[in-house]
Amino acid sequence: MTTADGEMRFLAAIPILRIFDEAKAREFYCDFLGFTIGFEHRFGPGMPLYLEVHRAGLKLHLSEHHGDACPGSTVFVPMKGVAGFHRELIDKRYGYNRPGLEDLPWGQQVEVNDPFGNRIRFCEQSD
Repeated sequence: MTTADGEMRFLAAIPILRIFDEAKAREFYCDFLGFTIGFEHRFGPGMPLYLEVHRAGLKLHLSEHHGDACPGSTVFVPMKGVAGFHRELIDKRYGYNRPGLEDLPWGQQVEVNDPFGNRIRFCEQSD
């Protein structure tokens, strides 16, 4: 996008993460992480799913399409309130992921691993 004075600026990046199982994706991203479905798309019945999830200003696209993304990707998400988010996740007692809250030189971070090998690092960066 170019502004009136000709300056270009980027508005947002939306990571695309590869998924292989719709039920596991919904359980992890919606039930565990607390995301809401933005939209769902299939080219036809029995075709791969492409879906958007969102929460608190963050959007992620999840795709069953072979060429959209590589399993095992890492997404870094700067955020505020990471300690509260960590408590929320731990309180859910999700059987497949109990992330820690790490104190790192650049801030506090919670890393989760989805059922498809992708990692999301939620980080409240130090000032």
